[in-house]
Amino acid sequence: MTSKLKLAALALTLAAGNALAQAWPTKPVMWIVPFAAGGPTDAMARSIAERVSREIGQPIIIDNTPGAGGTVGAAKAARANPDGYTMLVGHMGYMGAAPALYKKLNYDPVKDFAPVFRFPDTPLVLMVRKEHPAKDVKALVDFGKANPDKLFISNAGVGSTSHLIAALFAASAGIKVSQVPYKGAGPALIDVIGGQVDGMFDQTNTALPQIKEGKVRPLAVTSKVRLPQLKDVPTLAETVLPGFEAATWYGIYSPKGTPQPVLDKVQAAYLKVMTDKAFTDKMQEQAIQLLPADQYTGAALGKHTESEVARWKAVAAKANITLD
Repeated sequence: MTSKLKLAALALTLAAGNALAQAWPTKPVMWIVPFAAGGPTDAMARSIAERVSREIGQPIIIDNTPGAGGTVGAAKAARANPDGYTMLVGHMGYMGAAPALYKKLNYDPVKDFAPVFRFPDTPLVLMVRKEHPAKDVKALVDFGKANPDKLFISNAGVGSTSHLIAALFAASAGIKVSQVPYKGAGPALIDVIGGQVDGMFDQTNTALPQIKEGKVRPLAVTSKVRLPQLKDVPTLAETVLPGFEAATWYGIYSPKGTPQPVLDKVQAAYLKVMTDKAFTDKMQEQAIQLLPADQYTGAALGKHTESEVARWKAVAAKANITLD
């Protein structure tokens, strides 16, 4: 192909992309959430989707596709038509840690997706069933040391945030725990409340209501400082794990090849939403941590994803996190 033909082809491609962006969206947009309904990822996605849908003028439909710690839904999104009508609600588990945890992954978090925008971050709460004998983190760690593999901690699925943070916690505390995976944080939390398992790490947006109602007992938070909503609950760093800090990060990703004008359009809609103080105040009430405005962009999410993939390869090796 001559240079002129190549330029002509490029011009046609750009024109087609611009035309698509101007018309987009002409029908509902689907966001794939790789966990069961009712968990923190699902709750956060639905809240943001409802506000972004108003800005783009079309409904955003949540498609819950649970399985394998989020990797089933992520793989589904990677294979979707890159026309802007299917996007992925990604987070640190299957978009950051997964390459370090799975010998074979059916997608590449960096190469197979175009980052669109980043959500605020969410810290986690270490909670136990309300009848559990451990009244603080030290007692829970002592229980774990005295009863190897008999401390049952539920999670949202292998490779999920709740699984990864529990593994880090166990490695840092020098104890063995029995991790019990579910197809989402919602079912995992139900079994903590019901007493079928000892406890779990859950994100604040879904943990706080259960804590306020006295259905579970919070022992510590994973944030750097105490949360206003749980001012009497210490950080893990204050207890037996100095320096321990963790939070879940999220972002919207589109299949690689989605026209950039479409990505720009949906990013602009989201950035407008995040200037709505009433909306962000409600997030902060759930102890969700807002970020600097420039960290919400697709470009920032792309850089963050790359750095997280590299970081978790080192973390998984050091903490000996395996998928068992």
